[in-house]
Amino acid sequence: MAKKDDRIYRVIFVNQDQVFEVYAKHVYQSEMWGFLEIEEFVFGSQSDLVIDPGEEKLKNQFSGVKRSYVPNHAIIRIDEVEHEGVAKVTEAKGSITAFPMTPVPKRD
Repeated sequence: MAKKDDRIYRVIFVNQDQVFEVYAKHVYQSEMWGFLEIEEFVFGSQSDLVIDPGEEKLKNQFSGVKRSYVPNHAIIRIDEVEHEGVAKVTEAKGSITAFPMTPVPKRD
């Protein structure tokens, strides 16, 4: 098993009729209710000879992003993986079931 600092997560979520698959070093529940925080995005090596246009699009979109907040209901799946893969964006086809949500806490 990888050390805690070496962990890589694949996070798949829906964003405006597209499915994003990204890789990151840190994924956790945000202090903002209803959001997941994703930090330290991981993209393919700069020395790769073949450049994937989909991954390059995501790399540009998340360039300079320190932390991304994704609504819990947009999350499809989170996996801890041994190493990063190719980040990609695909069209959302068919039905995608939303992540179950807990009720909003009542305020007194």
